[in-house]
Amino acid sequence: MLIKGIQKTTLLDYPGKIASIIFLAGCNFRCPYCQNPSLVNGYEELPTIPEREIIGFLRGRLKWLDGVCITGGEPTLHKDLPRFISKVKKDGLLVKLDTNGSNPGMLEGLLGEGLLDYVAMDIKVPLQRYAEVVKTKVDMNKIQRSVEMIRGSGLDYEFRTTVVPGLLGEEDITEI
Repeated sequence: MLIKGIQKTTLLDYPGKIASIIFLAGCNFRCPYCQNPSLVNGYEELPTIPEREIIGFLRGRLKWLDGVCITGGEPTLHKDLPRFISKVKKDGLLVKLDTNGSNPGMLEGLLGEGLLDYVAMDIKVPLQRYAEVVKTKVDMNKIQRSVEMIRGSGLDYEFRTTVVPGLLGEEDITEI
């Protein structure tokens, strides 16, 4: 797994919880307004933090942390994500996943194994405009499947949209 960063403490990213944020490299979207562009293009230049260092840090903060936010890039692209989350969960931490919803197979596995406690999914634009905005071909059935899976999961979740003037209008928000 390509761990490229950690924010040791956040009071904002996991609603109602004190958490750390783990940043994973790589994304299958190319949104022009990306909040973490260095995790999408050129992430090879960033140092990779060994998983054992992250787990050691988290174990040293168990008294103060409620959970971990795993974000990216797109975390579900990492095949070893379930194994990593299992280690975090064994230590009693809650796990929030940030995702673009493009990999419902991974999401289904994580939900099925009880590895997630909260999911935040970005809804980029109305479905028919996805390819235009994320600059790549998108299987909209996968996005819709992820939405339905999250809604039916019984977990706390949020769907969020980044409003970019000139890219999204009021009618887009209504349609989303």
